[in-house]
Amino acid sequence: MSLVETVAAATPGALADRIVLVTGASGGLGNSLCKQAAKAGATLILCGRRVRPLEKLYDEIVAAGGAEPAIYPIDLEGATPADYEALAQSIEQEFGRLDGLVHSAAHFTGLIAHAQTPPDEWLKSLQVNLNAPVALTLACLPVLSKSADAAVLIVLDDLSLVSRAHWGAYGVAKFALSGLVSQWSAEWDNTAIRVSGLVPSPMRTRLRGRAYFAENPGLIALPDAAAASAVELLSANGKEWRGRIRDLNINVGAA
Repeated sequence: MSLVETVAAATPGALADRIVLVTGASGGLGNSLCKQAAKAGATLILCGRRVRPLEKLYDEIVAAGGAEPAIYPIDLEGATPADYEALAQSIEQEFGRLDGLVHSAAHFTGLIAHAQTPPDEWLKSLQVNLNAPVALTLACLPVLSKSADAAVLIVLDDLSLVSRAHWGAYGVAKFALSGLVSQWSAEWDNTAIRVSGLVPSPMRTRLRGRAYFAENPGLIALPDAAAASAVELLSANGKEWRGRIRDLNINVGAA
């Protein structure tokens, strides 16, 4: 049985009393992840570029009986280290700690050859897909350290695919982020902060549609299984995946 089949729904109570920040909260995976995390007991900090989708997600979480989330609009393309420091300070003042940080935001406009990529687009992609997760994580380290079990989760992609032609800065960023999983884990080995990566199986999202525009989206699964797996990695059960990457395209137990 595949891992996707075994994690169809998050375990109720798995994230009870945990404070979790999710970037790209209103995106395809982010939206499903936030809803499942709320059902699992988490109090969420919803981060995204546009306020209205975050407010809609807020209403859906509350209507479903979840804890009232916090909304923190932030544009990862233009955010500075000072902006991330302000976010971390706001979390400390409001909640006192941070138990989970999920990097699910992504910028991808479509497949394009390097020779045709505008320089500004290359820089924007690296800023959102790589620099922002690094800067945000480092800014949040002090507030993460106040948790007895803090989980940093990086959403990755199938490296065998994004290493191919035309995946550009998005693919380069995913390779770099996969390396950060082992680097950060080694540096945080003697702390309560753990990091892991998650490679979803094909999901019906806007990002996938930009790369595979000819396929029938109705034949592609919704992000629910990947969201449930993310919730598990954020929970106490995720400790065994410290410093490892969970790939939903392979069988259970593979690193």
